[in-house]
Amino acid sequence: MTVSIVRFGGSNCDRDAALALGSLDIDAEIVWHEDGLPEATDGIVIPGGFSYGDYLRAGAMAARSPIMDEVRALAEDGVPVLGVCNGAQIGSESGLTPGAFTTNRSARFQCEHVHLRVENADTPFTSAFTEGEVISLPIAHGEGRFEIEPRKLDAIRSDDRVLFRYCEADGTVTDVANPNGSTDNVAGVLGERETVAVLMPHPERATLDDIGASNGAGTDGAGVLRAFE
Repeated sequence: MTVSIVRFGGSNCDRDAALALGSLDIDAEIVWHEDGLPEATDGIVIPGGFSYGDYLRAGAMAARSPIMDEVRALAEDGVPVLGVCNGAQIGSESGLTPGAFTTNRSARFQCEHVHLRVENADTPFTSAFTEGEVISLPIAHGEGRFEIEPRKLDAIRSDDRVLFRYCEADGTVTDVANPNGSTDNVAGVLGERETVAVLMPHPERATLDDIGASNGAGTDGAGVLRAFE
C-alpha cells in the first residue's frame, strides 16, 4: 500500500507520520497539497500541525483546499483515510466525519499522555485491539474538544461510530480522564465508512520502540497505523 501524507503550510507531523509508517514497512510519501494526490494513492494520512496557522478556525482553511475534494472522492471509494490532531480538525471541517473540534476546556494548549478505551474494534484502525481494551497515546492540542449536537451524538452512538473515548487506566470513562472537555469523552470518531477516521491523540508518536520507551508512550500507536498494511 502507498500512503499519501498530505502536507499543508503549517503541518509539522508529516515527517513523524512518514517515519512511523516506514517503521511498519508501509510505503509512505509526503505530498504537498497543491500538487494533488498521486495516482498510486492507496491510503491517506492528514497529519497534525497548525495548517494556515490555525487562522479563522483550526482546520477550516485547509479543509477548503482542492486536494480535499480528491480525499473525499477516494474516501467514498473505500480508500482508508486517517486525520490526526490538526488532521482531525481538517477532516471534520471538510465533512469527512461528524462533529467539530474547538478550544480545550482549559483554554490552554495541552501536551500529555492519555488513556483511551477502544469502543469499536471492528475497523481497520482498531483491528489490532479488542473492544474495551485500554491503550495509551499522547495528545498535543489547543483545540481538541469534540463537540456535536445531541441528535448527531445519538446517531454516532447507535451506529457504533465512536472509535475511542478518553478514560482512566482501568477503562472507566470519567470527566477527570477527559483532558479537553470533549462531549461524551470522544477522542476519535468514524466517518460514514469505517475506513475513514479522525482522532485527536497522536498514534505516530507512540509507534517506535526507542521513542515510546523513552517518553512513556509505548507503541500502541502502531496498532492504529496498521490499518494501512
